[in-house]
Amino acid sequence: MSDSHRIPDDAEIHETIVEKTLSNGMVVEIKLVKRPRWYEAMLFVNGLYKPGPPLPRPLEEPTTTASHWMGVRPKIGLSIEEAEAIIGEVNIQNYLHKCRLVDNWGQQE
Repeated sequence: MSDSHRIPDDAEIHETIVEKTLSNGMVVEIKLVKRPRWYEAMLFVNGLYKPGPPLPRPLEEPTTTASHWMGVRPKIGLSIEEAEAIIGEVNIQNYLHKCRLVDNWGQQE
């Protein structure tokens, strides 16, 4: 399996938050994942991990069916309800376990 499809070694999958089948037949799952210092969401397409931000990002130009996105290639659109479910579950787990998510995805070092 290529490195782009391997989850990070320090990630522990806990549960699926959102699962849907796209119009092209691809199965998308957003999973709650425990990292060493926080919980975050990870995108899986047809069972393969796709790198991207740890929480859904708002679309610059939302549509009636998509307000947020996750992933890089492919970038998957999410409805407001799906995004809220993902963000809510990640925030609840971080609060309950006294963790603080540090989201620096996409920032230059």
